[in-house]
Amino acid sequence: MFRYCPSCASGNIRFERNRVFRCPDCGFTYYHNTAAATGCIISVDKTIMLLVRAKEPGRGKLDLPGGFVDPGEGALEGLRRECREEIGWEPSGDFVLFASFPNTYPYKNIIYNTCDLFFTIRAPGLKREDLRPEPREIADIRFIEPGLVDPEEMAFESTRRALRAFLDYEPVPKSG
Repeated sequence: MFRYCPSCASGNIRFERNRVFRCPDCGFTYYHNTAAATGCIISVDKTIMLLVRAKEPGRGKLDLPGGFVDPGEGALEGLRRECREEIGWEPSGDFVLFASFPNTYPYKNIIYNTCDLFFTIRAPGLKREDLRPEPREIADIRFIEPGLVDPEEMAFESTRRALRAFLDYEPVPKSG
């Protein structure tokens, strides 16, 4: 990420233990810490809402509403903001945390390590026409029965793991 020290411009800057930049010439230290991110499985009757990503990383793959938590926000505030920004939906009701996984998010030649927090919320009767997806971010919105989702179609490893955890957390009803 840094070829030269941002403080003194020395070329001696080093990246140590995959998390800290140090400059031996001036003492500059920068911790490239894990970023917090959220995702939400929105249960709509017998389906869950999945988004199709319109941009990289993972363009064309399935994803969950959510994203990075901004400075000064808690996880739930960030998740509510992301729902408003991405799909134009204001959640009512309580989110329930059901899983958390590490992830990596490659963006403009930088790999961000994230701690992804996954929540679920019920939204009975929510319809596609109730939503206003942000077209630069969301190519499509799909409502799919959870047991029919192929985890390999999910954009990120953490969302694949979250889908599996959700199925364990909230088993799909057996037909018959």
